[in-house]
Amino acid sequence: MWRSKTTDTAVLDSEVLDRKQTKSNTQFVFRKPAIGDGGNIYRLITQCPPLDVNSAYCNFLQATHFKETCVVAEREGDVQGFISGYIRPEQPDTFFVWQVAVSPKARGEGLALSMIEALLARKVAQNVHFIETTITEDNAGSWALFKKVDRLYGSGGQRSVFLDEQEHFNGEHDTEYLFRIPLKK
Repeated sequence: MWRSKTTDTAVLDSEVLDRKQTKSNTQFVFRKPAIGDGGNIYRLITQCPPLDVNSAYCNFLQATHFKETCVVAEREGDVQGFISGYIRPEQPDTFFVWQVAVSPKARGEGLALSMIEALLARKVAQNVHFIETTITEDNAGSWALFKKVDRLYGSGGQRSVFLDEQEHFNGEHDTEYLFRIPLKK
């Protein structure tokens, strides 16, 4: 069983993963998404610039086809956090975090880190030795989050260009940098 360094509870591999007390004295419930969450996930992501807004259809697929590697955070029945991710098919020891969305109502409460911890605690992640994500240069929030993940659980994350602004995006999107974190054993 994986134990969080930021909460005093062990996270279990079940439908409701964990409950975390917050500054507002209410709890977040972490769970796998379900098909009914697709619309709420889409609306949440639209509130979280600079995240790329995909189609609502994409979010419904994440909530169904990728539910084992995604997490929803609810407070009082309101979806206030979501992480999409997957285990890389050609690298089954690598968990790729696609998007981290935290509602403006829940920012500053450590929710993003708690959701990552909940995902790492799942049975599907038991053989994960690396976390990867891509981040644009100007996304200070994501850099801060993943550098914190590296400080707490990693052993020296490495940054490299993944998709170049000119070469891959023809100047229509900022360069995406891959941040690869080897997890401590």
